[in-house]
Amino acid sequence: MGKITGFLEIERHDRKYAPVSERIKNYREFVVPLSEKETRDQAARCMNCGIPYCHGTGSVAPGTPGCPVNNQIPDFNDLVYQDNWEEASRNLHSTNNFPEVTGRICPAPCEASCTLNIDDNPVTIKTIECAIADRAWDNGWVKPEIPAHKTGKKIAVVGSGPAGLACAQQLARAGHDVHVFEKYAKAGGLLRYGIPDFKMEKHVVDRRVTQMEAEGVTFHYGIHVGADARDMLNQYDALALTGGAEAARDLPIPGRDLDGIHFAMDFLPQQNRRVSNEPLAGAPDILANGKHVVVIGGGDTGSDCIGTSFRQGALSVTQLEIMPAPPEHEDKGLTWPNWPLKMRTSSSQAEGARREYAVLTQRFSGENGKVKKLHCVHVDEKFKPVAGSEFEIDAELVLLAMGFVHPVHEGLLKTLGVDLDPRGNVRANTSDYQTSVPNVFSAGDMRRGQSLVVWAIREGRLCARAIDQFLMGATNLPR
Repeated sequence: MGKITGFLEIERHDRKYAPVSERIKNYREFVVPLSEKETRDQAARCMNCGIPYCHGTGSVAPGTPGCPVNNQIPDFNDLVYQDNWEEASRNLHSTNNFPEVTGRICPAPCEASCTLNIDDNPVTIKTIECAIADRAWDNGWVKPEIPAHKTGKKIAVVGSGPAGLACAQQLARAGHDVHVFEKYAKAGGLLRYGIPDFKMEKHVVDRRVTQMEAEGVTFHYGIHVGADARDMLNQYDALALTGGAEAARDLPIPGRDLDGIHFAMDFLPQQNRRVSNEPLAGAPDILANGKHVVVIGGGDTGSDCIGTSFRQGALSVTQLEIMPAPPEHEDKGLTWPNWPLKMRTSSSQAEGARREYAVLTQRFSGENGKVKKLHCVHVDEKFKPVAGSEFEIDAELVLLAMGFVHPVHEGLLKTLGVDLDPRGNVRANTSDYQTSVPNVFSAGDMRRGQSLVVWAIREGRLCARAIDQFLMGATNLPR
């Protein structure tokens, strides 16, 4: 513990955002980093608790408090306070393959479980993590970790999202010949095509891909593994299924077939491709400029739709959520150190969105085949319509952001014949990550369902460890 009285002497001070009027003019990141001194001061606030819930025990019991990748948070806080940034980087990378990603887009369950959060002043863990990772890149401390020996084993990883990238990187460092198959033109999965550039610019992904290529990972782009999946079992010693949960939850109500109603994941990737000058692959443009936009769904995906719509020039954005409005403040005695349900306002929502809670959309209506209105009603705590609460909303663009139900079953999964769990995800446990098909493993959203990027990284690492153990009889890969 660097500064014993730090948490008593120093107030919480976190990163600020560029003004709304400026940031909505472009798609660049707008978080303003703290200075070196400010970051070290914030690190000094860490209490080095006897039981640091921020560490997380997610590897033991999913859903428990703290960090799913078990970052050694008090340790790297102390190293930053002591001005030993390079050692802090080594410590951080020992548990997390991509801390510059989680330092940007993780919701930070570690901060919710910080002891100082009992009075709403947790350590700025996410900010410190991002500062360590960015400084490591700026100073050239992040280098390819090339294995001393090759095992002669060949592994295919299907999907290049955070789970696939983490899995592939760990396996390559163990000396295996790793091949990553991605159906799109570039690696990253949702990191590239789902997360808007204003939350994370794509050079963050590109430099990791370059590092992994230097470590021996081979990337194959534009390949949709499906009917040929069984042939891959003859070519590779193991197959890791690390795709996403891409089957979006639909809203099958009258008027759903009107033009102007789209899934969020048809809308968001288009803008990311525009920013990176990547072709839209012949799909019709989905644009918010000059339109009244309604986003149905109150989660992170809906928030990303809001920020993107404002940057495209939407006239207005309204976000609808079927759940009731959460409380402004949680009851710490009941919730801490778990992730609390409370009112949160994202940076995108703060850019001018109107938010409506406890709303059910009953039908769409339009003119000339194009959507013009949503016909809605407020619901009670049992999601039953409240009589007399009907209302209408004007909309020329409706974005469905209600989450994802499971991975797409057609193609890859049906070809391989892997067993599915009751929710429609690939069945594989968290001890060996093996599916019902020999030599086939699964991790990330394809196995656990829609989840956080930090859980994808965690599962990718553990899946790599399981594959290494399976192929070699033993493993030295860290958890």
